Amino acid sequence: MSAPLADPLAARDHARSMAGTVVEAMPVLPPVAADLPEGTAPADLVWEETIAAGGYATRRLSRGSRLRLIDLKGDACASLLVFNAEMPTERLNVADTVKVQWNAYLGQGKLLLSDMGRVMMSMIEDTAATHDAFCGTSNAATNAAKYGDGSNSGAYPNGRDRFLLGTAKHGLQRRDVHPCVNLFKAAKIAEDGAIVPQIGPYAPGRQVVLRAEMDVIVVIANCPHVLDPRDQWTVTPLRATAWRGPVTAEDDPIRTATPEGLRAFLNVEDYFRR
Repeated sequence: MSAPLADPLAARDHARSMAGTVVEAMPVLPPVAADLPEGTAPADLVWEETIAAGGYATRRLSRGSRLRLIDLKGDACASLLVFNAEMPTERLNVADTVKVQWNAYLGQGKLLLSDMGRVMMSMIEDTAATHDAFCGTSNAATNAAKYGDGSNSGAYPNGRDRFLLGTAKHGLQRRDVHPCVNLFKAAKIAEDGAIVPQIGPYAPGRQVVLRAEMDVIVVIANCPHVLDPRDQWTVTPLRATAWRGPVTAEDDPIRTATPEGLRAFLNVEDYFRR
């Protein structure tokens, strides 16, 4: 420790001198965004944050909220967990998300389904079209084998340990970290069954907007995709913006698009009818 910071009063003064410092990746408090969709009141903004390369973030969002994720520089990987905020034992089920919709490739109009047959979030906008519901996220062992120290305090943090930090903020534990979806990085299945990653990098500025169909906790880890073929640990910042919005209407085209999807929405509506 340097001599000035060894003195508690000097350390205090140094810390206070940093007030107002702005860095690339940090939450904006109170949240401010100049690019909210038309008709969205600034007072409805509830979250504005840039998630660092290798960072994580988490937020509780109310039903009807919109969550916009932007791949700022074209090489972000938004690994996403979703929980029922009221009852976190209900959470995103990637297998059912794929199976119930008869489609393994996420995109605009697709749903993120829970293990209780309810739609948790829907994808209302998507300019990326490169997402992955197969591979999950990295862990300390996969990162150590490829890059070096993959722990939370290491140079090459992994997605699973970032998830552990995010879920802990809501009183959740290791057993609560479930399979995730990866946004902005794709994985396709070849005819022979092989998983083929489509990692990019891509053009900067691609975005996904998710609508919360129930009160949810979202946890996001921004770490390299577990099948990234590059030798170097590579990922770039991710922007998260959320605002309050109306609950999905009965005639919403995503709600009524398929019988399976409609059933998942009806299950949510029954849940809130209690």
